[in-house]
Amino acid sequence: MDEIVSFLLNPYRDRPLYAIVLEALTFVLGIASVWLARKTHILTYPVGLIATAITAWLLYEAGYLGDMSVNIYFTLMSFYGWYKWGKSAQDGSVRAISRTTKAEKVSGFGLFCLTIVVIFGIYAAFDMKIETANYIDILTSGLFFTAMWFMALKKIENWTLWIVGDCIAVPLYWHRGLGILALEYVVFTALAIMAYQEWRTLLKHKTTR
Repeated sequence: MDEIVSFLLNPYRDRPLYAIVLEALTFVLGIASVWLARKTHILTYPVGLIATAITAWLLYEAGYLGDMSVNIYFTLMSFYGWYKWGKSAQDGSVRAISRTTKAEKVSGFGLFCLTIVVIFGIYAAFDMKIETANYIDILTSGLFFTAMWFMALKKIENWTLWIVGDCIAVPLYWHRGLGILALEYVVFTALAIMAYQEWRTLLKHKTTR
């Protein structure tokens, strides 16, 4: 047990207090955002926006410019999702949960591929060496980018992509020695599975009416 605690806490021994506090805040806000998304609550976006903006800043300070760029995208997509969900609430036409059409699947795959190309470009622009773990990062980024877009459209497939991406991220961060971040993605995975089940139930009720 002591070894596990040490593994979780060792990466933070030399970190400044403000960075630890901010990372703890993003941990809580990130989980809160996923829980709110599970309930299709519009607050999922402002809460998630704060979490990703803080994360982008922390990554910038740490010099992880590629990962920082990913979180900037998440921040911008939070604004987009907030706008889409808020707009439908204002005009009374609340966007319903639905499945992706063939055209949206093609668009989602295109976004996935574009994300990978862009992130490779970011690594090249900053002359950063791409390690094996970075390739996995790039893959999960493509999944997460597409999931964010599907979530803004309230497509149930967003949860499938989150689940796959989260399951990949858990061993990746554990391998990197980032135990607390790996633990957060375990929670994300569990919440995403529950969210998928809830959205599927709502979708079934809608189609049987």
